Amino acid sequence: MAVAVLTAVGTAVLTAACSGSTAVLTAACSGSTAVLTAACSGSTAGHAAPQVQHIAAPAEVSGTELARLPRATTYASIAAAPGDPAPFAATGGLVVHPLRPQIVYAGPGKRPVAVLPATELGSPTWVPVVQRSPGWERVLLPSRPTGWIYTAGARGPQLDTRRSAYLIRISTGTRKLSVYDGSRPLGTWTVAVGAPATPTPTGRTFLLALLAPLHPTYSPLIMPLGFHSNTLTTFGGGPGTVGLHGWPKPSVFGRAVSHGCVRVPTTGLHVLSRVPLGSLVVITS
Repeated sequence: MAVAVLTAVGTAVLTAACSGSTAVLTAACSGSTAVLTAACSGSTAGHAAPQVQHIAAPAEVSGTELARLPRATTYASIAAAPGDPAPFAATGGLVVHPLRPQIVYAGPGKRPVAVLPATELGSPTWVPVVQRSPGWERVLLPSRPTGWIYTAGARGPQLDTRRSAYLIRISTGTRKLSVYDGSRPLGTWTVAVGAPATPTPTGRTFLLALLAPLHPTYSPLIMPLGFHSNTLTTFGGGPGTVGLHGWPKPSVFGRAVSHGCVRVPTTGLHVLSRVPLGSLVVITS
């Protein structure tokens, strides 16, 4: 069953010049772009020149443009955002939480495409980092594609950064779900997956939220993912978000019968409830 979503809702320039025995080091800082340059001459030798590191500055966004940008939530689909370059690859476990809404860009120095809010479905927004570039991090979004966040700003901390060693792997072919804490397996369970007409989407996504319905019907816990059904644009009043949840009838496990969600036995659901938000989920066929 697809999830019916419940809402609770600079410029720094460092120049080194070497001549004879005199070294002059000057620095000027303003804005948010860092450039490292070095020039050596005279009698200085035997030292490798520092590697030039260029940080692309973010495109300027006016107040009017900012107000018009879509919010990167499970209810949105950001067509202008780039797709996932490696949809089945594991990551280094880096996850980030925006302390305040962050502008999401199509790439380093490229146009803005969305705003990533600080909360999602009543939970703090935690998203996995899938690629890094000087001053930028590419993250998976709740709104289906990926986006880039500028991290070299001078306005103080914008992101809370942590690492999650947890990884959830799901095989729709074998109908198995496994949870790992680093290299340590925490368990494997036979699960129910999407029916042929409403298959569970494949690729990598993440744990978006942990919901505990006040009056549960089919599961005491529901864990929406950053994924959406490829066949359902809406379900139960929600946007067709795919999630992990329990099911009262054990006979469904091992079958392809859901609307895209993954139905998990009670013991597996208990383990999943301890996995931090933002942790990577990789679903294969």
